[in-house]
Amino acid sequence: MVRPIVRDPLALAVPSAEATKADLPTAIDLMDTLRANADRCVGMAANMIGVHKRILVFSAGPLPVAMINPVVKKRSGPYEAEEGCLSLPGQRRATRYRVIEVEYLDLQFQKRCQTFRDFTAQIIQHEMDHFEGILI
Repeated sequence: MVRPIVRDPLALAVPSAEATKADLPTAIDLMDTLRANADRCVGMAANMIGVHKRILVFSAGPLPVAMINPVVKKRSGPYEAEEGCLSLPGQRRATRYRVIEVEYLDLQFQKRCQTFRDFTAQIIQHEMDHFEGILI
C-alpha cells in the first residue's frame, strides 16, 4: 500500500526500534511507496511513512531492495555530499563514505552482508540516519 510521506520534523526526529517479522508489512508498504515516488526519490526509511522501525528500501534497478535492521560494519573513503530528502525541503550537507559493508536481514529474515559503493552507499547511509532521528 502506498502510504503518505511524513513531513513533520518532530515526528522524523524520533529514533527507530529494531524491526521484527511482524513489521514485514511495513517493508512492503515502503517498497510500494518508493515505487510511487520513483520520479523524485531513490530511498526511504520506515519513519518517512510514520513507522519508527529500522527498515529501509532503496532503488536498485527495476525492483527496490529492502533492508531490515541494517548495520554498517566497515566504511572507507569519507567525502562531503549535498543531499535532499522527500520528507524535507531543500538540500543539506552530510559526510558520507564511498564504500560501506552492511549486514542486514532480507525480506525472508535471512542475514546478508554486502558491500555498496558510491551513490548506492550514500542512499543507504542517508536512510540509516533516519533511524537515529538525524534529519538530512
